[in-house]
Amino acid sequence: MLNSLYSGITGMKGQQTKMDVIANNIANVNTTGFKSQRVRFQDMISQMDARAQGPNTGGRGGINAQQVGLGSQVASTDIMMQGGSLQFTGRALDFGLQNGDSSFFVVSQDGGASGMNQYTRDGGFYTDNNGNLTTSSGMRVMGYQPEGSGAPVLEEGLVMNTDQLVALDIPQTIQDANGNTIELQDYAVDSTGTILGTYSNGEVYIIGRLALASFANADGMEKVGENLYNSSANSGVAQFGAPSDDGFATVRSGFMEMSNVDLANEFTEMIVTSRAYSANTRSITTSDEMLQELINLKR
Repeated sequence: MLNSLYSGITGMKGQQTKMDVIANNIANVNTTGFKSQRVRFQDMISQMDARAQGPNTGGRGGINAQQVGLGSQVASTDIMMQGGSLQFTGRALDFGLQNGDSSFFVVSQDGGASGMNQYTRDGGFYTDNNGNLTTSSGMRVMGYQPEGSGAPVLEEGLVMNTDQLVALDIPQTIQDANGNTIELQDYAVDSTGTILGTYSNGEVYIIGRLALASFANADGMEKVGENLYNSSANSGVAQFGAPSDDGFATVRSGFMEMSNVDLANEFTEMIVTSRAYSANTRSITTSDEMLQELINLKR
């Protein structure tokens, strides 16, 4: 049987995988913080028909090896971690990460009770009826709180406990130094991820600070859906810090990071993929015609 039949099949399978990735990229062109992917190919093992030979003592020169390739295969499906553009929303709990492609928000399914964290670039957060800071799917947003009781403190008394990640919340009421109950009037988040709450006594209190995670090889992270990533054996261990710290991104409140999908590039790759798939099918039909001619020799 002609090897070209099987080589054509490997080519078709590879182009099908590439088309799957392109379609997924296009489907997520408006997904917040989405990172596009690309497919790379490599050749498969080659059949050795004759090995290379060096020059011999009789004066004859060397000859190269004779090899016939047996097709192609997918080498990798890379995640393109370049940051997407920031779009202004004006919403206080929308956060975009700037100047830090390997930085991620830290979230937890159980508020950090299990110590199992996940990571996201989607900074569209919400507060529930208890004041908990959450993602759109209910994951708790992790960060740091002032040392001591963990209650909000006045700006001039800020000392953050950066040794432990906790689930952040924005309390609607707190007690001041005199034991009086005061109510939240407004809140804001600065470029360092610090959450500032203005309460009914006119004072501004530090509520907490967003945490970020950075990875030595962010391209090695695994997508798990819902705009979430898990660390992997090749991403490296998460290094925790805060926005604007050395090696970490800056937070822009009132902005959202858009998908980094380039539609012009995706449509171009779609055309190339379609033509490559057609060319591989043509190699199969041509091989079939050659086999048919061989069979016709019997007549």
